[in-house]
Amino acid sequence: MPYIPHTKEDVKEMLAAIGVSRLQDLFDEIPESLRIHSLEGIPEGLGEMETARLMEDKAKQDARGLCFIGAGAYEHHIPAAVWKVATRGEFMTAYTPYQAEASQGTLQVLYEYQTMMATLMGMDVSNASLYDGASALGEAALMAVRANRHSKSKKLLVAGTLHPHYVQTLQSIVETQNISLEMIPFDKKTGCIQKEVLAPYEKEDITALVISQPNFFGVLEEVDVLTNWAHEQNALVIGVVNPVAMALLKEPGQWGTKGADIACGEGQPLGIPLSSGGPYFGFITCKEALVRQMPGRIIGRTVDLEGKEGFSLTLQAREQHIRRSKATSNICTNQGLAVTAATIHMALLGFEGLKKVAKACYANTHALAKLLTAIPGVSLCFTGPYFHEVTLNLSRPVKDVLKGLLKEGIQGGFPLCEEGSPLENALLVCATETKTEEDLKQFAKALEGLMKGV
Repeated sequence: MPYIPHTKEDVKEMLAAIGVSRLQDLFDEIPESLRIHSLEGIPEGLGEMETARLMEDKAKQDARGLCFIGAGAYEHHIPAAVWKVATRGEFMTAYTPYQAEASQGTLQVLYEYQTMMATLMGMDVSNASLYDGASALGEAALMAVRANRHSKSKKLLVAGTLHPHYVQTLQSIVETQNISLEMIPFDKKTGCIQKEVLAPYEKEDITALVISQPNFFGVLEEVDVLTNWAHEQNALVIGVVNPVAMALLKEPGQWGTKGADIACGEGQPLGIPLSSGGPYFGFITCKEALVRQMPGRIIGRTVDLEGKEGFSLTLQAREQHIRRSKATSNICTNQGLAVTAATIHMALLGFEGLKKVAKACYANTHALAKLLTAIPGVSLCFTGPYFHEVTLNLSRPVKDVLKGLLKEGIQGGFPLCEEGSPLENALLVCATETKTEEDLKQFAKALEGLMKGV
């Protein structure tokens, strides 16, 4: 923010102009008993030179190491042009584009985003994004309950391989709306859902089946088999997917015979930095038959009376307007700036660029797994195929190993045992396109020393 040098005389003049004698008079509605007259532990203000030195010392504590953590947020290369363009004033300060005549640039960006995302997912329609991946799943669940006219049960089958944070968010969103969730156990050998465990639910009233691809363990689910099974039960299919992986894997719209009905997930891998956890954005796409049940807003393209192309808000969930009682959602943000960055990112890379990123992630993770499983005491947890994350079993306590790796400047992965997983000493590791061969060898060397107790 700019430095504004107000002198004591300046402050005195401003207070006089508004009819008060001192700054405290501006807060006279606050009772005396609630006021704090001193801030313990807060030092006096520092000069510019001292402040700069303090911040430099703090910055040294944040020295970057090698990051092999995934679990829903991924370190990808982001071209410099992405945020150079996204942080232009026209984008960074743009508000919800209710006035089409004043918001054509913002509307077109959102329209292009919807087109790219719908194409990437193999779906008919995308909205202009949501808060984050987990809440997008919650909205997808509510959407499925409204849309599935064959089902009266409000029962969702949820794959036990779904990200535990997504499960928690989903429970928080649906638990007050008489929607029940039943977790489907995963196969301890393959690390994915087997069709056999769904047999008890055949002929039952099931509203929707939730599948993640790749799943939380990095393993690829048999989405064709699961999707067809759900449709045979008159249930809808919700796919929770990694958008980068969809550049390489079969898109949700092509799963099984009819394709998934809804696809949602976290958009962070598309040009959004890790940023200590956010802000990110959620995406949601669907088949055209469900478009009226989609939350948020949809941008449309049209022509005016002179035949010129224009963009406008075509469908909205009425969450901020009239007929609020008929709204499909109370979502009041679409994370527009993050979506703008993702649109620029996808436009710069193109589909082939995204596919190259996905291939590089796949290759790096498999190369890392090969190096690490050659170390005594390290093995693969599951036999199922995996994308850019892999789950490892360690013969030593995972927490101790991670502490040791951190001392070597390596963020060594995500400990699954802390997330309620039945796996003991399991570690989820990820290697994106940002990792070099030397990075992988450095990780392997450090882990080998720790496994030996060196």
